[in-house]
Amino acid sequence: VCRVRCVQETVINAEYMGSLKMIREEKKVAVAAEKKDGLNEIFLKYTSKKPDMDGKTFFKMFKDAGLVGGNLSQTSIDLVFAKESKAKKMNKAQFLKGLEACATKKGISVDDLKNKICSVGGPKYKGTKTENVKWFDDKSTYTGVHANGGPSTVDNDKITSISQTCDRTSADVR
Repeated sequence: VCRVRCVQETVINAEYMGSLKMIREEKKVAVAAEKKDGLNEIFLKYTSKKPDMDGKTFFKMFKDAGLVGGNLSQTSIDLVFAKESKAKKMNKAQFLKGLEACATKKGISVDDLKNKICSVGGPKYKGTKTENVKWFDDKSTYTGVHANGGPSTVDNDKITSISQTCDRTSADVR
């Protein structure tokens, strides 16, 4: 009886361990597919590694990928965001549903949309770069006092406060 019981327990343990291995393998496959997709990385880059994305960032992602235009306008992207997010921010699952809706509006496949977004590699930051100003940047064009290094900000031999001009000790009653 003891032997049968031990064998049964061994079989149950083996089945349990086998099912655990299958679950682990399924998780590994899912994680590998998500990493292969690259969309998770893009999502994290645009959200600065936060779990939620706001509407402005959702639109910026489409704008950076060059997908705005034609059937996909800023208004339609905002409407998709409002429909899928149900709040001011959307999580990863809502983000994927939003991508599907935008792909439908754009008239392209979801895979093409994902590939275009992934090809960007992350947010593009653009800023205004100043032009050169001849009279400011080129020190050889300086005139007057500034041509010789500019005025001094500390003059020890000059009067710098009213206390140096008059004696007010008699007015101090302290």
